[in-house]
Amino acid sequence: MSASAVVRNARDLLDEAGLRGAFLVRDLDTGEEIGFDTDTPYPAASLVKVPLAVAVGERVARGELDPAMPLDVAPGRITAPGPTGLSRFRHPARIAVDDLLYLSTAISDGVAADALFDLVPPAAVAAELRRLRIDGITVRTRVGDLADTPAERLGPDDVHLAHSLAIAAATPGQGHPVAQLDVTRANTGSARAFVDLLHALWRPSTIHQDTAARVRALMGDNLHRQRLAPDFTSDASRWSSKTGTLLHLRHEMGVVDHADGRSYAVAALTASRVPAAAQPGSEATMAQVARSLHDHLRTGTLPWWS
Repeated sequence: MSASAVVRNARDLLDEAGLRGAFLVRDLDTGEEIGFDTDTPYPAASLVKVPLAVAVGERVARGELDPAMPLDVAPGRITAPGPTGLSRFRHPARIAVDDLLYLSTAISDGVAADALFDLVPPAAVAAELRRLRIDGITVRTRVGDLADTPAERLGPDDVHLAHSLAIAAATPGQGHPVAQLDVTRANTGSARAFVDLLHALWRPSTIHQDTAARVRALMGDNLHRQRLAPDFTSDASRWSSKTGTLLHLRHEMGVVDHADGRSYAVAALTASRVPAAAQPGSEATMAQVARSLHDHLRTGTLPWWS
C-alpha cells in the first residue's frame, strides 16, 4: 500500500469522525516519516507542559534550580480544573520543584504547571527552546489562561454552546475571538515541531541527558491514557505521551518504544466540528489514524480495520 493511499485513508477516517487534523509519525533511528499537514500550527493546550518540563529540567541540570526546593502553593487557584490535581486542594501545600514537575507533566496539573511558570516564565521557556534549536513551538502564556474560555463562563449545562463558538468563529488564517484558540496569541506548535521535540528527548544531543531521561519518565507515567494509548500499549511496547485538550481541540504527542528496539514518535493534533465535550469516538479515530501511519512506516501495511 502506497504512502499516499495510507494518508488518503487517514484523512477519510478523520472526516467521517467530524475531525480535521495534523499527524506525523517518525522512525527515531532512520528518520523516515509519514504524515499530513505537518507544518500547520495548532493551539498547544496542555502539550506546552512538555517544553516547560524541558526548560525546568535544563535549569536543574545547570545547577540553577534545586529540584528539592519547596514551593508554597495557595489553595483556590482553579487553573483549567480537572478531576485531579492541586486545583482541588482546599489548604496550602508545600511541594518540591521535582514533584511539581511530576504533577504538571504526568497528571497535567495546571496549578503545578503555573507554579513552575513562576520560576521559568513563558519567555524563558521559549528562549530555552531556541537555545536547544527546537523550532516551531511558541510559548506565550501560562496554563492558567486556558481556564478563561467561554466553557468556564457558560457552565457545564451550556458547554455545547462554547464548543459551537469554538468551531464556528475561526478565521481562514486560524485567528479566533477566543484568545486560547488564536494561533497569533496562544501557545502553539505543529505536528512536526512536537515530533522534533520528542526526537530531541528520545535521542538527546542538545538536551542534557538527565533532563531527557526525567521528561521521558514523566511522559511514561502519563495518567491520561484514553486517547492514543489503547492502540500503542502492549506487552511488547511502551507508550509515553502527553495529551492536550481545549474546547474542540484534542491532541496527543508521544513515543512508542517496541521491544525490538525500534521507536516511533507520534504527534496527533485535531479539531472537532462536533459541538460536544465528550467524544470517545473521536479519540478512538485519532488512535486508528495514528496507528495506521505507524503501521505503514513499520511494516508497509494498513491495519486490519482499514
